[in-house]
Amino acid sequence: MSQTPGQFEPSRRDRLRPAEYVGGAAIAALFVGVIALLTTRDWTIALIGAGGAFIVVLVVLALLQMAIKPNADEQAELGGDDPADGGPTGPTH
Repeated sequence: MSQTPGQFEPSRRDRLRPAEYVGGAAIAALFVGVIALLTTRDWTIALIGAGGAFIVVLVVLALLQMAIKPNADEQAELGGDDPADGGPTGPTH
């Protein structure tokens, strides 16, 4: 496939990154669910614990991802905040 200069095609790693986060959250949820099931022998508590762990881990991973400052390559992909190309200059305090 040919790409026009303005068209960005993410790499395979970039496309699979969300699956890594969901997979990590699923592994943590499975761990919590198994531990809860082995200690209480109650499926309801195990499912509630697994679901809660899945949501908490997924939210924490999303918040940590948002805290990472994008590097120059990612800034270029996002359109950049470079004043030289006429883009926004950011906050002026």
